[in-house]
Amino acid sequence: MHSKQHVHILGICGTAMAAIAALAKEKGWHVTGSDEGVYPPMSDYLASLNIDIATFNETNLKPTPDLCVIGNAMSRGNVEVEAILTHGLRYCSGPEFVGNDILPNKHAMVVAGTHGKTTSSSLMAHVLACAKKEPGFLIGGIPENFGGGARLGADEAFVLEGDEYDTAFFDKRSKFLHYHAKTLILNNLEFDHADIFANLDAIKLQFSYLLRTVPNNGDIIANADDANLLDVLEKGCWTPITYFAKHGHASAQWQWQALEKDGSEFILYHHNSPCIHVTWHMIGVHNVSNACAVAAAAHMYGIDDATIQQAFESFAGIRRRMTLVGEAGGIRIFDDFAHHPTAIEGMVSAAKHAMKHQQRTGQLWVIVEPRSNTMRSNIHQTRLPACFNDADQVIFIPASHRNLADDEVLDTHWVCKQIGAHAQVLPHADAIIQHLVTHAHPNDDILILSNGGFDGIHQRLLHVLQQ
Repeated sequence: MHSKQHVHILGICGTAMAAIAALAKEKGWHVTGSDEGVYPPMSDYLASLNIDIATFNETNLKPTPDLCVIGNAMSRGNVEVEAILTHGLRYCSGPEFVGNDILPNKHAMVVAGTHGKTTSSSLMAHVLACAKKEPGFLIGGIPENFGGGARLGADEAFVLEGDEYDTAFFDKRSKFLHYHAKTLILNNLEFDHADIFANLDAIKLQFSYLLRTVPNNGDIIANADDANLLDVLEKGCWTPITYFAKHGHASAQWQWQALEKDGSEFILYHHNSPCIHVTWHMIGVHNVSNACAVAAAAHMYGIDDATIQQAFESFAGIRRRMTLVGEAGGIRIFDDFAHHPTAIEGMVSAAKHAMKHQQRTGQLWVIVEPRSNTMRSNIHQTRLPACFNDADQVIFIPASHRNLADDEVLDTHWVCKQIGAHAQVLPHADAIIQHLVTHAHPNDDILILSNGGFDGIHQRLLHVLQQ
């Protein structure tokens, strides 16, 4: 316990850092924090934990904290960063704090991969909770079954979303290297995060480092359908591997088969024998693959098939993962975090198949904000048009040129031209709202894809449609 020790967190209003603050508070630290923008909802969340927060100022470091935790968004030039370095204060990154102070004596269950980390880690924590294990977790989203993304837990199991993004301005290793995985789920591996990785090989290198940290008495659950993962594993692994794959694979111990095209019903096989049959609230075939990986990990942790099935069927999903914002005049509005071609294609397909399954006869509108550094660049430009084959109407807003040369920016007009006449670019959220109010009809679904706030378009659109 650290009941008399003071930790000060820079960038505390970020989702991950706020979660770390909650864990530190629960562990017994006296927690304070600072950030540039201190406003709801994160300020309200931190206030509910009785954590004092302020805007950046050197006076926040007086009296001197026992430890300063510096968030990933911080950089040189920040007044508190400069003061910490000038005065030689003790500091570390958020992931390092988790590894050193939260995870000792825990069984770290880490979910890594380009896609599915938040869903899989949330599902893993829910399975453990249904098995009465009282797990801890640190997840970069809000699992609806828990209402928050962090909990210290009473059991040794601690579930973490293993992000491959870099750790801090002073530590360019991937965050997941600090988590000391004993059980490691590897969902998939593609090129992403173009702002910090030069190419796919640079990401593979970080995953190969991750494999070196898993003990030989641990477990790795890996997607046998992913060639990039297999390539990393073949270059060096010192831990037993359990493979999962789509049904029909020659040798994977765990296999999955979707019984509905929207992924709402599926069967899992263990050593070629059907063992878990699930009908659940999630959609997307990609989520069936995620569930198979979680089932394999849970089984290895000693959880029986019946409990796993019950947990899957009671899983309430993740906020901002195909979340129904509301319905007005028979038009449904959904919010989803997808911001990579693979995730976009999977979610668009799942949304359309779900409409057919529910006998909704209207159009599927897909609205896209290219916001992440990778999506704003033209790295995946040629892949994007094929992601919308199941959409009836597609609207993009132009990609921001921030920190990109003109010839590096995603050409949304070119993408829409390749998609077809049913795709267009509109200049901003206001224009999109006006267009939808005029052209959307009852039984239509509107799927909004962005990893940001998108100018509050979700609630604004719902409000206008309600009028």
